[in-house]
Amino acid sequence: MSITLNHAAVTFAKGLIKAGKIKNDQRHWNQHNPGAKEENSFLQKHEIDEYAQWHLGEDKSQNEDNKGRYKFPYGDFKTVHRDGLIAAKERAAQQGYHDIEKAADELLGALEKKAA
Repeated sequence: MSITLNHAAVTFAKGLIKAGKIKNDQRHWNQHNPGAKEENSFLQKHEIDEYAQWHLGEDKSQNEDNKGRYKFPYGDFKTVHRDGLIAAKERAAQQGYHDIEKAADELLGALEKKAA
């Protein structure tokens, strides 16, 4: 599986951070990370492109209309979560996706600067 950086998601996240749509939370991503029910509810009201914007990685071996194509979520469909970026960064580092790791780290820095 080859996952690439989703540049549109990075741009989208930067805009959210700039607008102050952030949660500077501490290590509770498992409580904030949308589950299948929330993902499906979001997709009933939004296009797959909007869903994709909430994921830093993209598996281009999957169909574009398949939510399984999108990896490394960082928010709850409303705000960028600090703990979501940390989780994405750590998972990307563990799996060797250095461009995603770097993007998550840069977004994390921007979020922390905005929160300060």
